Amino acid sequence: MKLSTKTRYGTRILIDLALKINQGAVQVSKISSSQNISAKYLEQILRILKQAGFVKSVRGPKGGHLLAKDPDKISLGQIVRLFEGQADLVACTSSPENCKMAADCLVRDAWQEATSVLYKNLDNISIANLIHCSGNKR
Repeated sequence: MKLSTKTRYGTRILIDLALKINQGAVQVSKISSSQNISAKYLEQILRILKQAGFVKSVRGPKGGHLLAKDPDKISLGQIVRLFEGQADLVACTSSPENCKMAADCLVRDAWQEATSVLYKNLDNISIANLIHCSGNKR
């Protein structure tokens, strides 16, 4: 599985907002500058994060964006599913009808297990974990 830029950038945006959680709403221009993401693309990603309930917007002169959830309540698994869907490592694990070998495949169960373990691990890593484990590299 190769993660899209939306997934990677969405994660970086959430980390950026979590690091600035006590500073109030953060403007798009500041996120764009600190994360090196174009403002236009950033706004697209923020819209998705807002619809998912991870981010909220504040209007006005002190407006910008804030986390809508505690960083402990946002997992990498949620972010990956938001932008990628429930991506399996191989298509036959979720759609065995599309593979003539699915019923007799000796490795299909291993791919299913690997996908399950991947998402279980991603679900156990929160935005807060990433911040605390990084030693606050900034």
